Formats: sequence, C-alpha cells, structure tokens
Amino acid sequence: MTGPELKQLRADLSEVLGRELTVADMAKLCGLPAATGAVTIRRWEVSGPTVDATKVLRVLAMASERYPILEKFDIFDRHDVREEDRPAKRAAFRAQMRDEARRRLG
Repeated sequence: MTGPELKQLRADLSEVLGRELTVADMAKLCGLPAATGAVTIRRWEVSGPTVDATKVLRVLAMASERYPILEKFDIFDRHDVREEDRPAKRAAFRAQMRDEARRRLG
C-alpha cells in the first residue's frame, strides 16, 4: 500500500462511516499509541505504511464496497452458501466491519 492509497482509504472509510476520519482516528483504528499515532499516519500517508500495518488496513478496507473481501474472509462463495444469498451475506459482513470500526473509534 502506498501513501496515496492510504489517504484514499481514509477518504473511503470516512464515506462509509458517515464522518470525516482524522489521522488520529486512523491511528486508533490501527491500534497505534495515542501520543504518536497521528504523526505515524501522516508519515505513512506520504511514504506508505509498514507491511504489518498494511495487513491491518486491508482488513479495515473491507468495510467499503470499493475494496475486495479478502480471500481468507470470503466464506460467501462456498458450495454450502446459496448463490442468491451471497450478496446479502456480503452486505451483512461489510456492515459488521463498519460497526467494528465505529466501535473502535468510540
């Protein structure tokens, strides 16, 4: 993930959560320390996040329709899920991801 991609992710998450996310909010979502997290996010928005942070950010990104559901989370395309039920299950999963992000933000 590049710095501009992280900035875009913050904008996309802001849209789906219905509020403008600050760099401090993104730091909180990533589990960064309150004292230095915002500075870290600002730096990452220029140079790109670490590999470990990118993994966390890709999971958070699933709250938005603009990002794919990661393969290890995609339980919707299995043979035991009816094809007509898959869109609703995906939507419920994304809603659950948004609720988790809101919970983390307090």
